[in-house]
Amino acid sequence: MKRIYNCLILSFLLLPGLPALSQKNVVGTPARIVTQFAFEQFSGGIAVIRARLNNYPDSLNFILDTGSGGISLDSTTVVELNIPTKPSDRTIRGIAGVRRVNFLYNATLHLPGLSVDSLDFHINDYEILSSVYGVKIDGIIGLSFFSRYIVNINYDDFLITVYSKGEFKYKKGGYILKPILTSIPIVQSRFRDRAKFDSRFYFDSGAGLCFLLSENFAHDSLVISPKKKMFLTQAEGLGGKTEMSVTTVKEVRIGPYKFKNVPTYIFEDAYNITAYPYLAGLIGNDLLRRFNVTLNYAKKEIHLIPNTHFYSPFDYAYTGLGIYTVEGKIKVEDVIADSPAEKAGFKVGDIVVSVGTDFSNNIQTYKNILQSSTQKHKVIINRSDELIILTLKPDSIL
Repeated sequence: MKRIYNCLILSFLLLPGLPALSQKNVVGTPARIVTQFAFEQFSGGIAVIRARLNNYPDSLNFILDTGSGGISLDSTTVVELNIPTKPSDRTIRGIAGVRRVNFLYNATLHLPGLSVDSLDFHINDYEILSSVYGVKIDGIIGLSFFSRYIVNINYDDFLITVYSKGEFKYKKGGYILKPILTSIPIVQSRFRDRAKFDSRFYFDSGAGLCFLLSENFAHDSLVISPKKKMFLTQAEGLGGKTEMSVTTVKEVRIGPYKFKNVPTYIFEDAYNITAYPYLAGLIGNDLLRRFNVTLNYAKKEIHLIPNTHFYSPFDYAYTGLGIYTVEGKIKVEDVIADSPAEKAGFKVGDIVVSVGTDFSNNIQTYKNILQSSTQKHKVIINRSDELIILTLKPDSIL
């Protein structure tokens, strides 16, 4: 389920001459189940799993992210566990910045029923992700894991099944995408607004939104009608927060599957992650979660089969309200000018006590409630130790 303030965690290491993935030890050998384990789904469809690192006893939270070209740890987790790391000259690049990173080399990740060794974790600051989801995010699992196995993500049962590489029989009733794959999967997709366009997109399970276009592509293609509603909003990604605009496009296709009136973000690609015009943007997990997905990197295949979420309604609500978990409290940190949040009287620094009749102090629950653009929401906030009731009526981007 998408929200107006979304996380975009797409990142990849800037490495020279990155080779295509090998298909060694695949042909002729049947794939077998290695392990199965549950995952938790956060807003935007993001999948989070629990795992341990090396011999540290603490269980850590990792986001499964096809938009990550490696594997990483949060810098505060490294400090808390006193994990030794080494500096490097390598950088990672994401939607909101470029950073030089330290590494933890030759580490082992202990998943339920599976230990994955010889992993090189780059270190990054994921404080913004922890504040968005209301739980500590300790790292992101990407290419370094997906390239070693066949991985099925079942969004119906919240279950991940890991298979060994080999000959694999997909379930009937689905479709096989053939992505370009060096570090992050790139798929061909058709979408339509003023006209039909075919272009390439990142296949990004770490992006908690539906569809995203670079500003350069949107401008040069004239894909968005100038009469279309456009709302200023914000997303969180590598490097911090970044402003975007949000609207809808009439149709997005993934393989043979069509989605109508899809919420779409337009962003200034300041760090050239799409290498425009090579890519137009990305397809995020609020679309991808509508399938049960099998990632077979060795074969350069992604199998999609529609699940029970396929026809789930999209979130068209716009509030302009940015709330984050800070020291156990849910605080207002951003209020977009002339937005429903500003008109309702929200101010930066307000502490959210309840939304509607919910006093859970659960940021994901609050955001889900505010996804309705058809009703007004009573929100109790604490401002300078005074309780105030505000009425928030989201706009619709449709």
